[in-house]
Amino acid sequence: MAINKVKISSDVELKDRLVAINRVTKVTKGGRTFTFSAIVVVGNENGIIGWGLGKAGEVTAAIAKGVEAAKKNLVKVPVLKGTVPHEQTAKFGGAEVFIKPASHGTGVVAGGAMRAVLESVGITDVLAKSKGSSNPHNLVKATINALAEMRDARMVAQNRGVSMEKVFRG
Repeated sequence: MAINKVKISSDVELKDRLVAINRVTKVTKGGRTFTFSAIVVVGNENGIIGWGLGKAGEVTAAIAKGVEAAKKNLVKVPVLKGTVPHEQTAKFGGAEVFIKPASHGTGVVAGGAMRAVLESVGITDVLAKSKGSSNPHNLVKATINALAEMRDARMVAQNRGVSMEKVFRG
């Protein structure tokens, strides 16, 4: 299935969220060298999301690199009335995620890395469950894959070449 890759003009306001920072130590003959890797999620809170990984000698530089990388792989996600259009599962590595629509007022019921992704894309009411690995890298990728596979009724009608009424009649 085709993933909805998006090219964004510079006038769109993307907000970034830091998901995780990892300090990496390299031991050499001269001592220990510390570097940092940061996984960052960017989104416009209106259906566009992307993730990036930045690595640098300082935390701020790693975050900045992560944001730049995230802006290069953006995905369009259908958001209907603050929730997702249907249930969806996805796997990436050892992480498996389950996302389910929720009624208005439920809030974002999701754990750390998934919560950052769902809030950045603009979802306000959703039930989500993480199964398997809790590795933030794989969780972010699995969540974005699940969101990218979502289709709303308008997309289904367009792909099938039929009217909206025919989609709902079955």
